[in-house]
Amino acid sequence: MIQRLDLLIARRMATRILTVVFLFFCLILLSETLDTIRFEHISAINGVGAAWLAIVTSAVRWAIKSLSVTVLIGAIIALLEFQSHREFVVMKASGISIWRIMVGPILFVALLGVLVAFVFDGISTRINREINPTPPGLGGGVARSTSDIWFKQTGDDGTYFIVAESSRKRGTVLRNVTVFPMGDGTVRRIEATRAEFSNKRWQFRNVMLTSMDGTITEQDSYRLKTNSNSADLRLTVGSTEDFTYVELLEVLSKNLNDPVVEAAAKTRLFKLTSLPLLLVGSLLIAFAFTAGYRRDNAYGTAILYGIVMGFVVFVITEMADRAGSSGVLAPELATWGPAVVAILIGTSVLLRKEDGRV
Repeated sequence: MIQRLDLLIARRMATRILTVVFLFFCLILLSETLDTIRFEHISAINGVGAAWLAIVTSAVRWAIKSLSVTVLIGAIIALLEFQSHREFVVMKASGISIWRIMVGPILFVALLGVLVAFVFDGISTRINREINPTPPGLGGGVARSTSDIWFKQTGDDGTYFIVAESSRKRGTVLRNVTVFPMGDGTVRRIEATRAEFSNKRWQFRNVMLTSMDGTITEQDSYRLKTNSNSADLRLTVGSTEDFTYVELLEVLSKNLNDPVVEAAAKTRLFKLTSLPLLLVGSLLIAFAFTAGYRRDNAYGTAILYGIVMGFVVFVITEMADRAGSSGVLAPELATWGPAVVAILIGTSVLLRKEDGRV
């Protein structure tokens, strides 16, 4: 049952945590404004207002990614304030354990994680993909060095790579397309002004076929079969970073054929689901390294250990995210693993310091 003590502790810690999150957001926003090339590009297409909105939403997304660190730093600041006023000493002298003290803050950060994962992230994702969509591959484990859309297709006509200048209708319509068939066929390259996907076939319009001997022939249309479906294309041509939680559930329910695309979608989905647990882990680490009793106010070493541990959790989380998105690591392990590890670290240290056992 929530008591007045829980509300007092949770309210003060929430204020400090949200203040640190806001300060980090402002710093990220300032750095985003330095990208003048992107600002001018979006301004030319959608106007100055849209360019500023793109900067804000980009800063919001980075602030969400760094929540595990900002929550930890904000919690440390709040805990130091409690310690400096000896409030925890009074609480423990009254028979209240550290586990009881943590109830309110844990509920707060868990609720914050739920709101961020299922509300704020969805809003920023929708705004960002309309103004400044994430390039394919970014957030899916494979970085790209070109602005064109590259992806691989496999079907009854063999394996081939498609390069397109742009896409429409969730990847089912491509413009200015070049196809490179793999294998020992007679066609070396296919160029078309437009490609349309339907019933597991690519229909190319206004085609120029280049044969192995260099001969070029023109055709009105050309077809290639593929094993991909519309859900595969939506994720392949786009980026999992531009999908909300509900949209990821919808796409994954359609039996994706590409295992790499499926891994990227599952990783993004499980990362959002595990965010509340990850924030709880960050809070436990803050309590573990800061909430212990000291006769003096020398908390420098404890603060340093806590912040370093927070950044370690952040780095591990991002590395696991990349590994899961590229299919190297199971998506469940890549997303839930760091959150569970953070909780185990915080709980183990607290057990050792408070109860004298691990």
